[in-house]
Amino acid sequence: MEREPMSSDDRPEAAAAAAAESVQEQPQPLEWRFAQVFGERAAGEDVQEVDIISAIEFDKSGDHLATGDRGGRVVLFERTDSGDSASRRELEGQDYPVARHPEFRYRTEFQSHEPEFDYLKSLEIEEKINKIKWCQTTNNALFLLSTNDKTIKYWKVQEKKVKQVSVMNLDTSQSSGNGSTSSLGTNSCKDLPNGGCSEKLYHPNNNMSFPPGGCASLRLPVVVTGQDLNHVARCRRVYAHAHDYHINSISNNSDGETFISADDLRINLWNLEISNQSFNIVDVKPANMEDLTEVITCAEFHPTHCNTLAYSSSKGTIRLIDLRQSALCDNHAKLFEEHDAPGSRSFFTEIIASVSDIKFARDGRYILSRDYMTLKLWDLNMDSGPVATFQVHEYLRPKLCDLYENDSIFDKFECCLSGDGLRVATGSYSNLFRVFGCAPGSTEASTLEASRNPMRHQVSNPARPTRTLTSLTRAVRRGGENTSVEANGNSYDLSTKLLHLAWHPTENSIACAAANSLYMYCA
Repeated sequence: MEREPMSSDDRPEAAAAAAAESVQEQPQPLEWRFAQVFGERAAGEDVQEVDIISAIEFDKSGDHLATGDRGGRVVLFERTDSGDSASRRELEGQDYPVARHPEFRYRTEFQSHEPEFDYLKSLEIEEKINKIKWCQTTNNALFLLSTNDKTIKYWKVQEKKVKQVSVMNLDTSQSSGNGSTSSLGTNSCKDLPNGGCSEKLYHPNNNMSFPPGGCASLRLPVVVTGQDLNHVARCRRVYAHAHDYHINSISNNSDGETFISADDLRINLWNLEISNQSFNIVDVKPANMEDLTEVITCAEFHPTHCNTLAYSSSKGTIRLIDLRQSALCDNHAKLFEEHDAPGSRSFFTEIIASVSDIKFARDGRYILSRDYMTLKLWDLNMDSGPVATFQVHEYLRPKLCDLYENDSIFDKFECCLSGDGLRVATGSYSNLFRVFGCAPGSTEASTLEASRNPMRHQVSNPARPTRTLTSLTRAVRRGGENTSVEANGNSYDLSTKLLHLAWHPTENSIACAAANSLYMYCA
């Protein structure tokens, strides 16, 4: 019997080539570089509390960026670079296309929230912006939601042409002694048609005088619309009086019509067009508050499925709920949690397990969660445990008692994913942030500083993955001080922490907040 010829797929050379190709497909570690900074602080300059950035958010297109601060202000930035900005001669002279990183410029700012006082509860409501979320753009106008602890506001920002008064149609035939206009007209009337009295006239300005008997007609100034554009922010709706506890998150639905707001014990569903009514969809408040064992820490809608949302808890769990199951979603569709090893629990176990932030991947397949010590990546199809765990600052585990004394253990760090889902990022202390590769087999782990030289704290020994993920080994001094020391002798400050950051939706660009400064990096 004649043997069939070996196919190209069965040859050893082809198998080796395929293996080499699979290795080459592994994404290479990114080389991050400084791109821009807004509000950079000078050496020795004190930072005002109201100027500290408390929220960062890109819109879906990546062309706009919004930040909120503790003073209740929202600042908008817009992208200025374009792929067509280079001339044809410049493009023809290039051997290969030059990668352009996003460049942004300041667009406008407005006061979103003011400090308030709840007289019924004797409670001060600070103006700090907790979250910002972009809504769908229509008619070249930008829409966004912003919230403080109690009130959510829906804002519309658009460009309007500036109107100016160009001609004052005053009769200058008569003048008063000081040279100003003294008459609006020469005609007089004894009986005014509108019932006015001809003997008692109102003088709004000392520089103007009316003739006896009043004016026969009123002459208006001419208003001309100029070419100058001005950004105008207008509050369309206010969603208030729906939360007894502090709002920790808001999230837009993919249907473009509804959004959710979450506090410690409840999640409410709103319609953007209705501000005086919301529906409670999750309520974890027990009948007796002494039986309370966990609180809601974050909630977010699925990016494409309008009926699905996830929320995290202080026990380190993530619950996926389906709005189609019931009006009040007391029962979750899926529960994601990682069980502790036997004998490993301590007083701090539940504190550091509390999830401070969750984010869906752009395709909705994965959820990224951040607790105090780690980043965890969860697959929606596998609820037995996370598919990847990244140690952010494992060096702090022996010093949890000191961190508890100075309240650093309660810091809430945010997390973000790249648009392609291949990398994740989160903040740490000393204005550092970590970037990890989450593709299968990836050992990428970068440590960058929010400064003009981001690679200053780059990992010194990237060859060993176990060392890369826990490279910032440092100890906290006793006595409640905020200074800590890394194993190689570099000093770190626990009071400078990078809590807020966001990844551009389509490009490898990260915006992060260090106190009152907004830093942007690209790769």
